[in-house]
Amino acid sequence: MEFKLLTSNKLLPRARCLSLLGLSSNKKQAMQIHAQMITNSLFHGTEAVVELMESYFSVQEGEEYARLVFWNSDEAVKNASAWSFFIQRCHLFESLPLYALQIRLGVMPDKVSSICVLRACARSLALREGVQIHAQVFKAGLASDMAVQTTGIHFYGSCRDIESACQMFDEMRERSCVTWNTMMSAYCASERPREALELFNRMRREGVKPTERTVLPLMSACAQLGELDKGTAVHAFICKAIVDYHQDLFIGTELVDMYSKCGSLSNASKVFEGMAQRNVLAWTAMTAGLAMHGKGQEALRMLESMQEHGIIPNVVTFTCLLAACCHAGLVQEGLHLFELMPIKFGLKPQVQHYSCIVDLLGRTGMIEEAYNVIRNMPIEPDAVVWRALLSACKMHDHVDLAAEAAGKLLQIEQTSPALDSSQDFIALSNVYASAERWDDVLMVRKAMMNLSIQNKPGFSSVNVHKLD
Repeated sequence: MEFKLLTSNKLLPRARCLSLLGLSSNKKQAMQIHAQMITNSLFHGTEAVVELMESYFSVQEGEEYARLVFWNSDEAVKNASAWSFFIQRCHLFESLPLYALQIRLGVMPDKVSSICVLRACARSLALREGVQIHAQVFKAGLASDMAVQTTGIHFYGSCRDIESACQMFDEMRERSCVTWNTMMSAYCASERPREALELFNRMRREGVKPTERTVLPLMSACAQLGELDKGTAVHAFICKAIVDYHQDLFIGTELVDMYSKCGSLSNASKVFEGMAQRNVLAWTAMTAGLAMHGKGQEALRMLESMQEHGIIPNVVTFTCLLAACCHAGLVQEGLHLFELMPIKFGLKPQVQHYSCIVDLLGRTGMIEEAYNVIRNMPIEPDAVVWRALLSACKMHDHVDLAAEAAGKLLQIEQTSPALDSSQDFIALSNVYASAERWDDVLMVRKAMMNLSIQNKPGFSSVNVHKLD
């Protein structure tokens, strides 16, 4: 008995190596356990390798060591579950190359890695690559898995291939509530809100119980439609279906956004004030609502209130604040905010902020100042920046500068076929027409014909209620 006890005590540190992995809190501790595992030959099977990788990934500056562990383990490189774990923990842009390498090495991807890479394609809008992965899913025999199918719907919806998303949804034999929510979100991403609301009604008819996440695409659909009665009905459904919806940050923020876009700023304010807790997203949503309703001074006061509540504004918040200044004509206030971004809040102005400043100056007739802002930008101006200048030139009859802005826009649009250039041609034509430069108007119109660019007609939507 004495000999056995001694042997047991000697083996105790070795036996505890794997259990200690989950307790390591820094890279040094993980490396010490790693050394013990090597000394005691505990790298049998992929489970130990995956646990060590997880330990490294969970501590600061441990990612490089996790990668070394994976690539130096022959067993892990040949194991599908180890690949799945590795792909999940790596950066988004690495997912696709790693997935392709896994297939080239002859390791068939499992459900987890397929879902992970499809999500990566959805986030990066990589439609072509995602379609190839979808084909690989069929080869692997995973096409009927509900989680994979739901992720596929999310991928196609994010890439705005709504027909493929609908086909996958209709072909599913069994659907979870998450699947229904994903399909409604796909409709919203493709700007087809009415289909999203119709799908919700179908979901209820088929007896599927909505969850708290179901209301998010519903509110997004109502916000796109801008129909207050439908938004109010969704709010009523939330009150009945979710007991503590005031505690949910996402629901509260979406309600503020929905009511603002439906034209009811008073309801948006009531929801905002009634939220049990508010983060920077909620404050930004309320600021955006004030901005779109032309409440410039009120939006600026929101910044003061945020600071009083200890909320630090982000780049999106400043985009909303600068937009509010644009709509209200608050030039000095907008320029002051722009200067405060890096000085007080440590935020580097991005292209959307420069676009707001160009728009702000242009609306008030300060065309040369707006042009100087573009010339001195530390980043390359995009189509939105030049379009803001073109719009200002059209408003204030700056013909030569309008031609330069339109030229820059057409250069950008040649490299980005997805951009619609018809509005830029029309704007330039109108600038020439206002200056009675009819030869230039004819030149622009001929250029549109040669490039097969047609003027898209405008449209308005009217909500018609039946009267009994």
